[in-house]
Amino acid sequence: MKKDIHPKYYTNAKITCACGNVLMVGSTQEDIKVDLCSKCHPFYTGKQKIVDSARRVEKFTERQAKKSTAVKSKRVKKAANRAKKTEKTKQ
Repeated sequence: MKKDIHPKYYTNAKITCACGNVLMVGSTQEDIKVDLCSKCHPFYTGKQKIVDSARRVEKFTERQAKKSTAVKSKRVKKAANRAKKTEKTKQ
């Protein structure tokens, strides 16, 4: 094995999860921060948890809200146009 080419190995590296769980393992990095661990991951807990670091869920719901209001406004406009046409034909 060549000397001075391998990274330093920490036998007690600290892994910290977003839920507060702390694990001690061996790694080439001294401190590691993660979003999910075995105590909070949905596969192990059986509870649904949405991890949205890029706001994708919020953006999706905003787009859906805009689409639903746009569809409603089109329906309202069509109904108004129909009402105007029926009034013109009655006169």
